[in-house]
Amino acid sequence: MSDVSLINRLARPELLTMTPYQSARRIGGSGDIWLNANESPFANSAVAYNRYPEFQPTQLIENYARYSKLDDSQILASRGADEAIELLIRTFCVPGKDSITICTPTYGMYAISAATCNVAVNEVPLTPNWQLDSNLTAKLKDSSLLFICNPNNPTGSTMTPEDIEQIIEATSEQCVVVVDEAYIEFSAQLSCASLINQYNNVVVLRTLSKAFGLAGLRCGFMLANQHIINLAKKVIAPYPISAPVGDIAAQALTVDGVAQMRQQVSELNQLAQQFASDITPLQGIEEVYHSGGNFVLVRFNNDHWFKELGRAGIVVRNQSQVPTLERCLRFSIGSHDEMKKLTATLISIAKQTAA
Repeated sequence: MSDVSLINRLARPELLTMTPYQSARRIGGSGDIWLNANESPFANSAVAYNRYPEFQPTQLIENYARYSKLDDSQILASRGADEAIELLIRTFCVPGKDSITICTPTYGMYAISAATCNVAVNEVPLTPNWQLDSNLTAKLKDSSLLFICNPNNPTGSTMTPEDIEQIIEATSEQCVVVVDEAYIEFSAQLSCASLINQYNNVVVLRTLSKAFGLAGLRCGFMLANQHIINLAKKVIAPYPISAPVGDIAAQALTVDGVAQMRQQVSELNQLAQQFASDITPLQGIEEVYHSGGNFVLVRFNNDHWFKELGRAGIVVRNQSQVPTLERCLRFSIGSHDEMKKLTATLISIAKQTAA
């Protein structure tokens, strides 16, 4: 675990000797008069927002370390997991030279973040049942990063930690494996976070947007060994987590906050199972796919279902333009009343179609 030669080889060369920007908060200091950050001395709100926040809010990092069962040094807070994706590409990929590998269909921001950084994207399709290609390691094409979304968005399919660990081990001298666990709270047994202490080439991405119900907050986390975290700290913004975000997120990660999240996850999982069970028999629905996240992917017999749902005032995600997802709609799991209305609307559309 102490050997970081792979990480040094994959990292952009200029980062290895770069001294990160030293913001006033990262340098720190002690005293009663703070005149080191060109801040206004006037606190125009009840909270002293005239002062810059901590670079990595102490309470937030400590709370997430407790929740994830990792060390503080293995955690980097970011503006959603989306920023962490870009940070990794900027850390390990030389523009115009390096590439990443993604396993499609999957979350679209991996490819978009790579494209905006002038980094090539190598696509390896998932199997017909949306599992990893058995020859994946032979198809990486010298990629610096391999992104695996588990549970996968938008399919909802899941992969076992054992299967992912095999990939991590097989690429231990080849690339960094990034396991995106944005939806992991809905399938907690699948987490690969513990592998960070066993392998140097694994990064896990997390977010508070899904299970914690804080999508508007924009707070995510990169979990990795300290060497990778320190490299990412060289390219992240000086103050990535605003003071209000840090405070609210830290509160959500208290013992009580985590307990509330788990209760809500249990309720959403039950609603998802009930929804899938209720609509599976409907005429015109070809398949309801098992999901490990807070959404259900459904394949219909034609495209008019999306329009009819829109007329009923129900907004869902049309995935039909994604290869292999023709005629598929993705349904987020809402409240009990919202799911009741959705189910009733689908039953009504099915009756109209059959008439």
